[in-house]
Amino acid sequence: MEEQIIGIMGAIPQEVDGIIAILQDKTAVTLGNRTYYQGRLGKQQVVVVYSRIGKVAASATASALLLRFHVSEIIFIGVAGGIAPHIAVGDVVVARDLVQYDMDVSPLRPKYEIPLLNKTYFETNELRSKAVLLHIENFLSSAVLSTKIAVEELNKFAIKQPKVYFGTIASGDQFFSTNQQKEDLQRALPQVLCVEMEGAAVAQICYEYNIPCSVIRTISDKANQEASFSFESFVQQISQVYGQEIIAKLFQ
Repeated sequence: MEEQIIGIMGAIPQEVDGIIAILQDKTAVTLGNRTYYQGRLGKQQVVVVYSRIGKVAASATASALLLRFHVSEIIFIGVAGGIAPHIAVGDVVVARDLVQYDMDVSPLRPKYEIPLLNKTYFETNELRSKAVLLHIENFLSSAVLSTKIAVEELNKFAIKQPKVYFGTIASGDQFFSTNQQKEDLQRALPQVLCVEMEGAAVAQICYEYNIPCSVIRTISDKANQEASFSFESFVQQISQVYGQEIIAKLFQ
């Protein structure tokens, strides 16, 4: 039986560099201005890549993982802006489903529905997502998190008792940096927990190729006027550790 390969994606280097660093038997292939790192995490064969930012870049990268590297599953890990009021910096959202908030061909079809697919929400793989939730709960416990990230770094972002949530993630080609953007999305899609720029596009590709997809997002900012500062600092100091620890624990 042929060994299954799992594709692991992030949008920017800081989201996957920690994972690439711990790959065993690592080799690299450059394709379409992206470097795909093949190797193993524990006994699992994986391909790790950063896609670049946005839905088009992520879709192209996911397609390459499927067609060139023949992955049987894709896991996307990275950061996001918190939308729901109870979501705080340092929390993690595991997608139950994802929606493209900037898709609108109305009145031809309902707003947010993907033309020809007749589908608005793309569900993730339930078994994988629930396994991810358990690993993240353990990682975010104070006993574990404080051994991975210095307390002064956690305090810088007011990360005290981070939580993991399972729910809806919205994707679109905008970086949210104003309260107006945030409030507009909350009114339109009140169930959304966080917002980012790639996940729903990857989920659509996986749906069309009928392979499992998981999306894991660490909250880097509150998707408001302070978002750009928080995002830049967070990805440099926190997200790499989150990504490495979450993914490594899945394949121990």
